[in-house]
Amino acid sequence: MNAEKLAHSADNDRQAPDDIAPELHAMWLARNGQWDKAHDLCQKIPGSAGSWIHAWLHRQEGDYGNACYWYSRAGKPAPAADASLDDEWLGIVESLI
Repeated sequence: MNAEKLAHSADNDRQAPDDIAPELHAMWLARNGQWDKAHDLCQKIPGSAGSWIHAWLHRQEGDYGNACYWYSRAGKPAPAADASLDDEWLGIVESLI
């Protein structure tokens, strides 16, 4: 699985692939339009990966202040508020694979 295949699955499939890690599943859910499920799942993911996904989700919903808090928890710099969400999604997924 690579980032492009995961994106294609999230854009076209009703269910996530069975064999992906929770981090990738959360990103799949987010791209698939299931924000609440992605948010619930990322809160169960320990460490910086869960915090990074959490940050991205809050940036996606438009809560930049909350996103910045979670970027800090993840040890990641917060991108500009108007930075591409799609580009960041791909970057996060590529780093998690």
